[in-house]
Amino acid sequence: MLVVHVVPTASAVMSTLRMLKAAGIGAGDEVIVSAYGDDRAAEAVLALGARPVLADIDPDSYCLDARSVAAAVTSRTAAVVLAHRFGHPPDTDAMHELAHRHGLLVVEEPVAGQGREQAAYLSARLRGMRAPDVRAGHTFASFVVRVPGNGRPDRDAVARALKARGVECWVPVPAPLHRMPAFRRDVRLPEAELASDETLALPLHGDVRRTASACNALGGLLQPAY
Repeated sequence: MLVVHVVPTASAVMSTLRMLKAAGIGAGDEVIVSAYGDDRAAEAVLALGARPVLADIDPDSYCLDARSVAAAVTSRTAAVVLAHRFGHPPDTDAMHELAHRHGLLVVEEPVAGQGREQAAYLSARLRGMRAPDVRAGHTFASFVVRVPGNGRPDRDAVARALKARGVECWVPVPAPLHRMPAFRRDVRLPEAELASDETLALPLHGDVRRTASACNALGGLLQPAY
């Protein structure tokens, strides 16, 4: 197993591409990437003539799930691209063990973090949303909550209501890659699909007390978080 840490540059796509190319990844190879997130890793794989294989995520960390990756490994699999998602670290121990077993390259993308104090404040006070845990290794590149659905687009309704109250918020991943035209696959990756439907990113800059107050004031728009 070879582990390569991608050095941050102006283009994360180019960094990942260079690392994969230096390792000899090319036509005929398969590279496992997350279905949940931006498309930069998949684009880098395609640029080398290789095939991106999309795997599901762990619902708590939003990073690649080791079991889904193991199920996606074939005789053509050459590498796995690991990325921190919203500051959550991937399960590197499980991934490295899997990669060692199958002789795969592991490319680890970098992460930048911020706002642990603000994140701790929000996590302790938000009601009706499932907030991320403030745990060791989490750098909080983004503060992403879950807004559980109950037959209506609760997440989108909450986003509109918060924006009307002056709170900046955004949907971090509108659709998983296997539902996008460029990477469409006839597969079901339930955790990535559910995360795309339920997640909402809240700001860590500015007045987090105001953000918490605005979220908690939504009342009946939210059902109890699971």
